[in-house]
Amino acid sequence: MKKLLLIALAVVVSATVFAQKQDKVLGTWLTQYGDSKVTIKKDSKGTYYGEVSWLNEPNKNGKPRLDDKNPDPKLKKRPIMGLRLLNGFKYDDGEWVDGTIYDPKEGKTYKCYMWFDDNDYTKLHVKGYIGFSFIGREVVWTKSK
Repeated sequence: MKKLLLIALAVVVSATVFAQKQDKVLGTWLTQYGDSKVTIKKDSKGTYYGEVSWLNEPNKNGKPRLDDKNPDPKLKKRPIMGLRLLNGFKYDDGEWVDGTIYDPKEGKTYKCYMWFDDNDYTKLHVKGYIGFSFIGREVVWTKSK
């Protein structure tokens, strides 16, 4: 009986520690160039996504900045504020993988994964790529307070 209780306790503790690590990505992040913030959330299915929650320059010509570089004419009129940039990430062994990142400055979507280095949970590495993950662009976002 004691062994069963110890095993159950170990499973609960392990699950809690695992959940704490995978949720370290949640919160608001200042992008590398400081021109926007992205808030990362978790949906009911356990996948992670991120939306623009602040822009240094939210307006252009007195009107909200739009997704005017998007190749889809129907999407060119949507505002950048609140736009979902990160989508579909799953936590796997210290990384958030199988997601995509949308770059409104180019109007393009890339495969993407994210991670932290050396348990520094204040700097989020975000890498977008086409094809192979070793070819792409990596940026570092800073946790916003």
